Amino acid sequence: MTKLWQTKKLNKKIELFTVGNDYLLDKKLLKYDCKASIAHSKMLKKIKILTEEEQKKLEKELNNIIELAQKGKFEIKLQDEDCHTAIENYLIKKLKDLGKKIHTCRSRNDQVVAAMKLYEKDEVGKVKKLVNGLVNSLKKLVKKNIAMPGYTHMQKAMPSSLKLWAGSFIESLEDDLILLNNASQIIDKNPLGTGAGYGLPIKVDKEITKQELNFKENYKNSLYVQNSRGKHEAIILNALVNVMSTLNKLVSDLILFSMQEFNFFALPEEFTTGSSIMPQKKNPDVLELVRAKYSIVLGYEFQLKNLISNLPSGYNRDLQLTKEPLMKGIETTKDCLEIMTLVVSKLKVNKENCKKAMTKELYATEKVYELVKKGKSFREAYKEVKKKV
Repeated sequence: MTKLWQTKKLNKKIELFTVGNDYLLDKKLLKYDCKASIAHSKMLKKIKILTEEEQKKLEKELNNIIELAQKGKFEIKLQDEDCHTAIENYLIKKLKDLGKKIHTCRSRNDQVVAAMKLYEKDEVGKVKKLVNGLVNSLKKLVKKNIAMPGYTHMQKAMPSSLKLWAGSFIESLEDDLILLNNASQIIDKNPLGTGAGYGLPIKVDKEITKQELNFKENYKNSLYVQNSRGKHEAIILNALVNVMSTLNKLVSDLILFSMQEFNFFALPEEFTTGSSIMPQKKNPDVLELVRAKYSIVLGYEFQLKNLISNLPSGYNRDLQLTKEPLMKGIETTKDCLEIMTLVVSKLKVNKENCKKAMTKELYATEKVYELVKKGKSFREAYKEVKKKV
């Protein structure tokens, strides 16, 4: 097994250190690299590097790799370094010298970015669908006409309602969708044909790969393809952090309002955990973990932004480490959105306890304005009501 750049034996400790866990993470990128390679092969046919027959053979084997991967039968070994090398080694083994042609007019630099962009587009799309799923669950709560107290400073403030409370999270998630849509728009660029960041000494047709891979546009500047690495991932993570921030506040409210002292909401018993010593306990562990995972995703954003700080232009190996925090951030956010959609859809609202909590001090501001309507100044009305409360 040889790496795409390897010409001589590599020190084993250096190999282990530099490969890291890329060969494991790249399982997520395998199909995307194959799809990008199919598009690249069609471009090579257009510029007459490949014949039609050669292109079809390459496309067939690349689709075979995707099928094998779906069945768990395509292995990326540590010695491969990454999915890109594993794929090329497979093609060479199957197609001999023809397999060696696939890397023509391509650097691993633009190859990696292409696979990452396709992965990111798909994953951000999945996150958006999950956000919309949670919005739909919250909309069902909004339809329930139930009054409940509103709080400021953790003290009763003014009358509120389930509609107002749940609606605030719907609007927050709608803002988060704007950020996700912005991220989708920014990353939707075709990097193929830019080589290592400084173009290629041969004319290629970027329009073919752009259309084949359904990218909105080509990168305008070849160097920016490499300079955008980490930056684009940070933009995605920032959008995910905002989604997680919304979930963090939502679960904080649910934990508070499901306490016995409030008992406005209750989780189904099968959603709670027990205590090893206190038989009465029904703990909202699932909500506490979602609350904590906001900080985890925020940490991934900081980790990634720190990784790309102080780097000069062009590719630097530091960028290899931006892959993991992004992937973990995406998976964590997706998991939390799925869990919260389930929780909200099964949430029990205790209408009677909400009603009991609507005590008279909540209407103090209302009484102030009743006096204002009768001609008193706001400040005098405020003082008069304050004395009576």
